[in-house]
Amino acid sequence: MADLVITNGRVWTNVDSNPWVEAVAIRNHRIMRAGTRVEIAQLIGEQTQVINLEGRLAAPGFNDAHTHFLGGSLGLAEVNLNGARSLAAMQERVAEFARTHPLEPWITGGGWEYSYLPDQRLPTRADLDAVIRDRPVYLRSYDGHTGWANSRAFELAGITRETRVEGFGEIVRDPQTGEPTGVLKEGAQRLVRRLIPEPSREKKLEALRQGLKLAASLGITSIQNASGSPDEFALYEELLRKGELTARVSMAFSVGPRATQAELDRFIALRDQYRVNPMLRAGAVKIVLDGVIETHTAAMLEPYSDTPGQRGEPAYSAEVYNEMVARFDRAGFQVYTHAIGDRAVRMALDAYERAQQFNRRPNPRFRIEHIEVVSPSDIPRFARLGVLASMMPIHADPETVEVWSRAVGPERQQRAFAWADLLRSGAHLVFSSDWPATISVDPIRGLHNAPNRRTVDGQPLKGWVPEQRISLAMALRAYTYWGAYASFEEGIKSRIAPGMLADVVVFSQDLFGIDPMKIHETRVVMTVFDGRVIYRDGERFPEAVGSKQ
Repeated sequence: MADLVITNGRVWTNVDSNPWVEAVAIRNHRIMRAGTRVEIAQLIGEQTQVINLEGRLAAPGFNDAHTHFLGGSLGLAEVNLNGARSLAAMQERVAEFARTHPLEPWITGGGWEYSYLPDQRLPTRADLDAVIRDRPVYLRSYDGHTGWANSRAFELAGITRETRVEGFGEIVRDPQTGEPTGVLKEGAQRLVRRLIPEPSREKKLEALRQGLKLAASLGITSIQNASGSPDEFALYEELLRKGELTARVSMAFSVGPRATQAELDRFIALRDQYRVNPMLRAGAVKIVLDGVIETHTAAMLEPYSDTPGQRGEPAYSAEVYNEMVARFDRAGFQVYTHAIGDRAVRMALDAYERAQQFNRRPNPRFRIEHIEVVSPSDIPRFARLGVLASMMPIHADPETVEVWSRAVGPERQQRAFAWADLLRSGAHLVFSSDWPATISVDPIRGLHNAPNRRTVDGQPLKGWVPEQRISLAMALRAYTYWGAYASFEEGIKSRIAPGMLADVVVFSQDLFGIDPMKIHETRVVMTVFDGRVIYRDGERFPEAVGSKQ
C-alpha cells in the first residue's frame, strides 16, 4: 500500500508518453504509481495519507538550477531593497533597518536596481551618508556584481584616490575629481567585503533553515548551488545528518586559476563521497568569465552602444581560461562558466570544444550560465557540443531591462535572452533564479516571463523581443527535467513516474488553462518533498474536514 496518495487532480507528469494523470501514489520516498483515480484508489490502505487536490494542477517540484543559496538565505535577515523603486525608497529602507538594528556593527543587504536611480546613474556614498554616517553600510546590487557603500565603509577599507584594484574589477571614480564615488564593480567589492564580520556557523545554519522554508513555500525541491566551498558544503552535510535538509542540493565549487592541488583533492574527495547521494552532491566547479551588461563589465564582441569606447574585458585571457577548463575536465568535474556577453559566451564555447577534442571525456555536460547576449553564429554550437544553456528568465523581466537595453543597443537587443533560438537549434535549456542576484527567487515569476516577455500588468514593452518567447510547457521542463539533466540526475527526479523521487508541487490555479498574463498571480499551495508534505498554504488549500490528511 501507498504511504501517500494525491488524487482528484490534474497532474502534469513531464513524461511524453503519459503527460497527464489524475492521481499519484507514493511509497518509501518514491513515486509508486501514476494514473487514474480508480487505479490509485486500489493502493490506499489504513495507514495511507490521502490528499484530495479538488482539481488543482500538480507537477514535479521545481529545480532551481543556478542559485547562491547561502548568500540568499543570509540576505533574508539583511536590508532588502528588492522592489524599492526610487532612491528615496532605498534610503528609507536602509534608515529603517538601522533604526531597528542598533547593535549591528555593519548595515548590509542588497537588491537595488540600476533602473530606479535618478537619471539611471550609479548610486553614490553621499546618497547613503544622507541617512547613516556613523556605521558602515554595504549594499549589493540585485545582480550581485556591483557594491554600494557609504563613506564610513570606505574609510574603514582605506579606499582613497590612490587605491588601485588588481585583477577583474573597478573602483568607480568621479570623472572631475578622481575621488571614489562609493561604488565598486566586480572583484573590487572585496576591498570592503573583507571587513564585514563573518557570520557564525550557527547563524549560517539558521539562515539555511529559513531559506529552505522559503524554498518549500515556492515549490523548490532541488537546488544547484552555483558557487561554494567545502566549508559551505559542510553546512548542508550537517542539515542532512539532522534530517533538516528539505531540498536536494548539488554544489559547484568556486574556482580560479590559482586553485591548488590540495584544494582539488578536497573537491574530489567530496565528489566521490556523495557521487550517488539523492540528497547531496558535489560534482562541479564554477568559473566566472565576465561581469554584467548594466555596468559594462560583460565581455562583448563589439563596444557598448552607450559607451562606444568600452566593450568589457573577460576576467581571464583565453589561454588561462582554456587551461582551467581543461584541468577541471580532466579531473572529472562538470564545469559551469558565468558568461553574459557574447564575447565571453564564445570564449566558453571555444574552451569547451577544445577540452572535448583533447580530453575526450564522454558527455561532460559543460554549462554556460546566463548567456544574455549570444552571436547568431554561436547558437548552433550549443547543440553540436552538448553544452547546456543555463539561463534565468527572471533576468529578462521587463522591470529590469531599460538600462540593459540602452547598453547593448537595438541590434543586440534582438538577440537578448535567446531562449527560442537556442531551443530551435536543439540546445538543452535549463532555467533558474540566480538568487540572490535577482529581483525574485520565485519560479512563478520566471514562468510568467517565459511565454510573455511582458510586464506583469499586461503592458507590452516595445521591442522586447517577443520572438524569443517559449511555451509554458517548455519553460516548466526547463525548470524541472532539464535542471535534473544538468546535474546528471534525470534518471531519478523531475518526472512523475514510477521509481522517481517523490517531489511534487501543487498550484493555486491551472497554469495551462489560464491567460498567460495571469501566470504571475499563481501561488504554490502545497509542496511534497521526498514523499512527505513539507509546505501547505492553509488559506488557499485548507485541509478537508474528516479526510485522511
